Amino acid sequence: MPTILVTGAGRGLGQELARQYAADGWRVIGTERGAKAQYPLDVTEPAQVKRLAAKLKGTPIDVLFCNSGIIGKRGMALGSFDYDSWAELLRVNLLGAAAVIEALVDNVAASERKVIAVMSSRLGSITESSGITLPYATSKAALNLLAKGLAATLAPRGIVVVALSPGWVRTDMGGAGAPLSPQTSVAGLRKVIAGLKAADSGKFFSHDGSTIPW
Repeated sequence: MPTILVTGAGRGLGQELARQYAADGWRVIGTERGAKAQYPLDVTEPAQVKRLAAKLKGTPIDVLFCNSGIIGKRGMALGSFDYDSWAELLRVNLLGAAAVIEALVDNVAASERKVIAVMSSRLGSITESSGITLPYATSKAALNLLAKGLAATLAPRGIVVVALSPGWVRTDMGGAGAPLSPQTSVAGLRKVIAGLKAADSGKFFSHDGSTIPW
């Protein structure tokens, strides 16, 4: 039975990822914030990351999906940047993912599929940047660089690392007016993950399988 670990599995896309993989017969390890969760994890708390790693020591993880993320204070733009909110964006969206990957990379290396995916956003594309939601976009651009850099670092261990964009999805973050349902987005992301090859490591994919320019 393959195993996937999904951070931020308590709601939104993380919850749908957990649901679909479980329905397909995978063992799902879903982390959530809060002491009552089976796998409690605040990705910004190093002690919690270490406890999770200790709990899962020796457990192969076929797919490590770093999904935890926040959008930060809405409406931030030049002239009204909230730097505390921006720093929190980087702590969660970038440093949190880095901490989880660092803590669990041996688990991924011990698995058959050896995949690490980070939940990015098309807004993190520097090529396509329009300056909209700039603080959030910078956190995702940095996350993309993390994925691309780790792809090179982890290639000798046979680990594939990719950045994925779910599209504009109807979640708390995406809003009710978004065109994609969580079910459709996640089905697309799963198809991308299922088809990954070694040559795909270090790439940035949309939920529909197309590549996104860095």
